[in-house]
Order: sequence, then C-alpha cells, then structure tokens
Amino acid sequence: MPTAIAVTSADLVLPPTDPGTPRATVLPPPEGRPLDASVADVQQLLTRYGHVVVVCPTSVPAAVEHRLHAVRSLLESDRIALVRTDLPPLGAAVLVRQLCLLAGYDFSPGVLASAARLLAHYIYAGAVLGSVSRLDRVPVGLGSHLKSWLPGAHFAVLAAPTPQIVRVGHGEGTLAGPEFATELLLARGQLQTDWPTATLVPRWRIPGPVQEAALPAASPGWWGTGKLVEFAAYLPDPSVLHQLVASVRRETCHWCGMDLIGDRCGFCAAPLTAVEPGGGTYAGTEGGGAYAGARAAGPYADSRAVAPRAADPRALDPRVAGPDGAPAPRALGPVPHPTRALGTGAHTPRALP
Repeated sequence: MPTAIAVTSADLVLPPTDPGTPRATVLPPPEGRPLDASVADVQQLLTRYGHVVVVCPTSVPAAVEHRLHAVRSLLESDRIALVRTDLPPLGAAVLVRQLCLLAGYDFSPGVLASAARLLAHYIYAGAVLGSVSRLDRVPVGLGSHLKSWLPGAHFAVLAAPTPQIVRVGHGEGTLAGPEFATELLLARGQLQTDWPTATLVPRWRIPGPVQEAALPAASPGWWGTGKLVEFAAYLPDPSVLHQLVASVRRETCHWCGMDLIGDRCGFCAAPLTAVEPGGGTYAGTEGGGAYAGARAAGPYADSRAVAPRAADPRALDPRVAGPDGAPAPRALGPVPHPTRALGTGAHTPRALP
C-alpha cells in the first residue's frame, strides 16, 4: 500500500509523468471549511493508505498550517507527516511529483517523508523577473534594486539550492546550474522573454524538449511580481531518484520508531541521536568524532547528525553514461554533498520545523 502524498493547493499537482504514478491529494483550504470536514478528509486518507505525507510550503497562509496541526492533534495520529519546503511554487510542485513517483516504490513512509529535503537540494528553482524591487524571499543587493527602475531591465533569479541574481543581457554572468543531467520545466507569467530556452538551456546543457506548465497562482506573490517566467530544473528519471534515496543509510527515529534518512525524522521532527560512550545520547556532528554540546531532548531539539554520501546522480543517469556503462568523459564536476541537504551543521539549507 503506497504512502499517500497530500498537498495544500491544487497548484502543487503537476500532470503525472506516466499513468501509473500515484497522484497527490489536494486538501481543501480552511477558509469556509469546518474543522471536522478537514479531519474527515485526512482520516479517509489514513484509512485507505495507512500513512500520509503532507507537503506544505512555508509561504502558505498561517491559517493553513494551523489547520494541519489541529487536524493532526485531533486525530492523535503519529502517521501524519507535515513536510515544510521553502522552494518557490513551481519547484515545490516538482518536489511533490518526485515524492509521488517514489511513493510507488518500496520506501517506508518515514524514508519518504525525510527524503523531501534530499530531493529539494537537487531542484534548481528560479525565475526571470521584470523587477526585483518587491522580491523578499531571495537576498537582493542595493545595485539590483536600483537597476530594477531602469526601463526594460530583466533579472534571472535562482532561489534554490543557492540564491543568485544576475541581470539579463548585460554581460553580468549567468546562473550557476546543476552539475548533473536535468530536464527543465517552465511556467510563463506576464513577462515576454525567451531567455530560459535561448540562454539557460544551452548553458546548463539541458536536453530538449523543454516542458511547460501553468503558472501557479502563488507564484506572483512569491516572486513579488506577475511579470515573470518561472523555471525548475530537476532529475526526471524515477530510477535515478530511487537510487539516490536508496543510497543513503537508513536510521531509526528514537522518538517515534520511524525509518529516516538524514538527521531528522520526517514525521515527528526529532533529531537523529547516537549512543554516547557512557550510555547516554548526543547529537552527532560531521566527522563523527565530536559532541554537538546539546543532549537530544525529543522532537524539535537541535541536531547536526550526518548521513553518508548518496550516490552521484551523474553516475546513476544513463544519459550521462558511456557505452560501457561508465560515466562519460564529460563529467561536470563534483555533485553537492547530499548531507548538506539532509541537515549537516551550518550547511543546512532548509530545516523542518
């Protein structure tokens, strides 16, 4: 029985890549919907699937998050995972589709929930904007703010995994892209530009064709303008995603007993702990030889535990392999260490609440 993937908005549900892929369930917003109806929606999913992973962007209204916590509390269920993501809307939709793909495999609910942070680190999500004057989710320098007032100024912005901003068409460089084979998804707003297909695709060495989707309703608010073209580069092959997640060592949550990968449980958010020589527990650090200085104290405690290196997506992707199955000579350099996506000390790009 596959784990149910649920989302807080219909904009997070992209068309499936094949008819056999499970679809995410949309949980209706709390506006005008009584609490008992929301409880019944989730209870039905639990009855049918056993476990539910709810993907909830950090940009949703506070009422949505409060409703989800209220539902989980009323059901008194430890089988509901609330996975937060700070990816922009189109990138979050790609993450949801990848989780739906993996839900069809034999991963346990705990591994599936905690894999969201790992997968998000391999999604390059950004947009071409007509102005960055109202962009507050990516650091914007004073120079870029001033240039926003120039007529016809366009900016290429990468929100994840590493924020970047460059001005389009003025020799100010380009966005640093993925070092492994990806596909590109576009969602067009009110801005008329072919920069993603004419410039980004060849520089990021993305094979065609470029896929297009409807612009999520939340995108103009997230990016601060409706004059945009949003894009997301991602790993498209289900077998590559499966091997990427399967290559990371599995642990058992000391709090709820769920399987997990990385340093934090996707269901209860408790940090991974290790056994101390004297019999106690401590939060591990990168390198494994030092104490984090704080005892694990149940869910939401701080943790800097490290997971082993996952498989290199370039070696897993058949499109970048040579005829004998070995990686092709055009290797694009080292892939970012996946432990940084799973919560490794100061390198943690996004942490679950």
